[in-house]
Amino acid sequence: MSDTEATPFSLELSDDLTEVKSWVHDFARDVIRPAAEEWDEREETPWPIIQEAAKVGLYSLDFFATQWLEPTGLGISVAFEELFWGDAGIALSIVGTGLAAASVAATGTPEQIAEWVPQMFGTADDVKLGAFCASEPDAGSDVGAIRARAVYDEAKDEWVLNGTKTWATNGGIADVHVVVASVHPDLGSRGQASFIVPPNTPGLRQGQKFKKHGIRASHTAEVILDNVRVPGGLIVGGKDKFDARIARVREGKRAKGQAAMKTFETTRPTVGAMAVGVARAAYDYALQYSTEREQFGRRIGDFQAIAFKLADMKCQVDAARLMVWRAAWMARNGKDFTSAEGSMAKLMASEAAVRVTEDAIQILGGNGYTREYPVERMHRDSKIFTIFEGTSEIQRLVIGRTITGLPVR
Repeated sequence: MSDTEATPFSLELSDDLTEVKSWVHDFARDVIRPAAEEWDEREETPWPIIQEAAKVGLYSLDFFATQWLEPTGLGISVAFEELFWGDAGIALSIVGTGLAAASVAATGTPEQIAEWVPQMFGTADDVKLGAFCASEPDAGSDVGAIRARAVYDEAKDEWVLNGTKTWATNGGIADVHVVVASVHPDLGSRGQASFIVPPNTPGLRQGQKFKKHGIRASHTAEVILDNVRVPGGLIVGGKDKFDARIARVREGKRAKGQAAMKTFETTRPTVGAMAVGVARAAYDYALQYSTEREQFGRRIGDFQAIAFKLADMKCQVDAARLMVWRAAWMARNGKDFTSAEGSMAKLMASEAAVRVTEDAIQILGGNGYTREYPVERMHRDSKIFTIFEGTSEIQRLVIGRTITGLPVR
């Protein structure tokens, strides 16, 4: 092979990734799955499981950073698929901090990253949590409608935050909150910034905790901001950079990124990986059930109706995974999402999860509709992936705008 000849194409995971996949899978099988039903019923944060994950190094900044920087870009996707194969609610409690960490890592200054990202995870003996707060009661898909305000108090070099955030994973119970707020409301989303709110900051409190259809072991709540004061240096990316961006906008030039959307663009393939994990779990269970359950004197997997359904489920799981891997690889290798590949991966994986989990219930019949079997829980968990971090409709809008170059509405 010449020096200029390309490396042969391969979808085989590296030895390191194969080892990580096996390690995380074992944790999901041995620790997460046995606890899944209990914490779903309790609808509480599974602190013992998070602490166990911290003890073995799975819930740690080192693990997240290592997998995020893994050379092929597949580290996070592979790990998250295995965790969510275990249980989506518990897994989201383990990885929920990652969204807040990613928001700072993506656009924060080196000093902010070094100081605050470690504080979102804590240590094995003193576990901490992070929360990313973007959505509001009147600003979900419409990020530009955010009303939470951030006003700079020049005399004290502090930002004053006011408003209400909603649908925040770990909201109110996190040690570090990252809050998206509007500094210049007249500029819409281009006038927004993210702010780091340190632990125990006066004025920040938890509002309503939501009782959800699925992922019930994950804490989701409102966050109330009442004259929350944070140091001037805690605007993510720094005030000078923010002011320069605003100046470009006011001159009619293109802004380089926007607080909430920058985070979502970074994490959409990872959300797709989560959905793949749930879909694969349902497929695995239905497949095993079909080889054991007998009707009319035969295993139900012998019937074409069931075998064809399983075939479709397997195709959907594998196709979604490949789209997730492509987007993750592109992101890691600096390839532009010229066809909104991140949104494509999230859209396909999330909708595949809903279809596959529904088919799993159908294969189990009446058993699948009861809480005695896990596919019922998996189906409830799957639906959120078509909603959070950009609904399926928003993903199609993003893809449509990207491929046509037109302002699709």
